[in-house]
Amino acid sequence: MQSVQYGVGRYLDEPYDQALPRVVDALKAEGFGVITEIDVRKTMKEKLDVDVPAHTILGACNPKLAHAAMEVEPDVGVLLPCNVVVYATDKGTRITAVNAGAMLGMIDNERLAPIAKEVQARLDRVLQSL
Repeated sequence: MQSVQYGVGRYLDEPYDQALPRVVDALKAEGFGVITEIDVRKTMKEKLDVDVPAHTILGACNPKLAHAAMEVEPDVGVLLPCNVVVYATDKGTRITAVNAGAMLGMIDNERLAPIAKEVQARLDRVLQSL
């Protein structure tokens, strides 16, 4: 897997149209529901008349972990859901999930650390399973 400061991801040697449903299924297997799905290509075309490669932002939520985080820090909802991006590249498809530790680390509340660790472990398993 390849990390950036704000996320972790990987490339798949398969077309976007095949990869996207596999990502959704892998998220479900780890207890995440996809509560938002933004078609970036469609939005850019409609709003800016710009053509971009296939690109989707999935808003993934694990209700149990989201609830636990909101019990500790009610305003944490501004950082939810966990975003996972799936986009076409010249070589196949890139999938990147948010770095939950970095995201929740912005909040000065050490009780969020174990929740962030669990979220990240699940997102890492999603990426590894693809």
